[in-house]
Amino acid sequence: MDTALVVRSLREATVTTSAAVVTMLCALAIDPEPGPAVMAVVLSLSLARSHLDFDFRGRVEAAFVLPIVGLLALGVGALLHRAPWVGALAFVVGMSIPIWMRQFREGIRRAGSLIALPFVVILTTPYVPRTHIGPSITLLVPIIVAELALVSVTAFHMLARRWRWLPPQRVSKSVFVEAPRASTMRPIASTRMAIQMAMALALSFTVGFVFFSERWSWIVLTAYIVGSGNQGRLDVAYKSVLRVLGAATGTLLALMFTFHAGANDAVTVILIFVAVFCGLWLRPIGYAWWALFVTLALSLLQGFVGTSAQEILWPRLEEIVVGAIIGVLAAWFVLPIRATDVMRRRIADALALLAEAFDPVTSSRETHKVLEAIERVEKAAPAFRASRVVTRNFRRVQPADWVDALAACRTPLVSLIADGQKPGTIRKAIGEARKAMREPESIHAALENLRDALAAQVVDVRDLGTEDDHAGVRAVDSGTPG
Repeated sequence: MDTALVVRSLREATVTTSAAVVTMLCALAIDPEPGPAVMAVVLSLSLARSHLDFDFRGRVEAAFVLPIVGLLALGVGALLHRAPWVGALAFVVGMSIPIWMRQFREGIRRAGSLIALPFVVILTTPYVPRTHIGPSITLLVPIIVAELALVSVTAFHMLARRWRWLPPQRVSKSVFVEAPRASTMRPIASTRMAIQMAMALALSFTVGFVFFSERWSWIVLTAYIVGSGNQGRLDVAYKSVLRVLGAATGTLLALMFTFHAGANDAVTVILIFVAVFCGLWLRPIGYAWWALFVTLALSLLQGFVGTSAQEILWPRLEEIVVGAIIGVLAAWFVLPIRATDVMRRRIADALALLAEAFDPVTSSRETHKVLEAIERVEKAAPAFRASRVVTRNFRRVQPADWVDALAACRTPLVSLIADGQKPGTIRKAIGEARKAMREPESIHAALENLRDALAAQVVDVRDLGTEDDHAGVRAVDSGTPG
């Protein structure tokens, strides 16, 4: 296990949870009902994860867009309870359009990211009729809560970076922008994913309304979770399995905690935030941890609407299974995106940046772009690594091996780029690896050759430096200039 990753995620979880707690307390001071408090927490977590607050432009855009979208989400939530089928249609459109918007320029993509945030609140907030505040204040609460979440998350993360608790955030604006390619099948990936999401949500609402009555929300939520951030159909299947396993464990834990905590609201709130903190901390290590603790937190949340956890948790696990199956069906049969193609595209992007970094005419040495590209490749690797365990004996091409070979290049290439080394042998190995991307069976060998070439060049540079040092010592001993 990467100790640095564990420490960094622990710090990020601490900062994000602190921001969420402060936002929740402010929301409760405005409106003591659970809805705004849950909205405050969900928006805080989503904003922290989306990184939309890390530059001035992102903060300004969020400040203007979030209140508007929050009001729209409030209207959609009301429709879901008063005119369910109309509300479901509005929800499907509201969650699919942001995915489709990823193909456009950065400003539009960022707006799309903001649109999705409040809609998730609809699925996670228990519906409670308003009794403490009037209709006019009800309309203002989502606006105030959205702004509070943005201010709190921004302030906590800025302070954490200023005090060196978190590393400085480097905002990458246009390194990885999906653009239509002549060789890409139509429609492009973002459009396919939007259609998949629309179909998954539509089917989830239909199954939920027809067969599960008032218990539809977790079916829809699960279908959305496993389909969001789609990195190919294998990735969706992998996340679905982890989601179900994590939810099953979370259900058992929730039953245990609610049995001992009883109806004590203070204890329940503490347990919810402990679960949220643990989920944030362990999510980079494994998605199953996030599924486990989110299930636990959402299950404990039901205590605020007078519902017995013992009565709903097992049916809720059934709904999670149904939602996961729907998400997998949509990813595999509705304009499917092959996870292998996604991986090849990301490796090709990384190799293109490597070629640029080692080009003799390139004067800049932006190592962080290369590292970001490799990290992007590794983010899509867990599903392939799990698949490799199962299919190693009967499948020759293992994309997980590609990731391992490319990841092994990280240390030597950083050293060479930092030293300004741009040898022809490395450029040749990069070129061969880029050509091999057309033939999956050749990719692993080409990436291993690149890794070996980088390692050999690092050794040559070190040996040369050692010889120069020895020559300098001999020159000093002999009294001659070195």
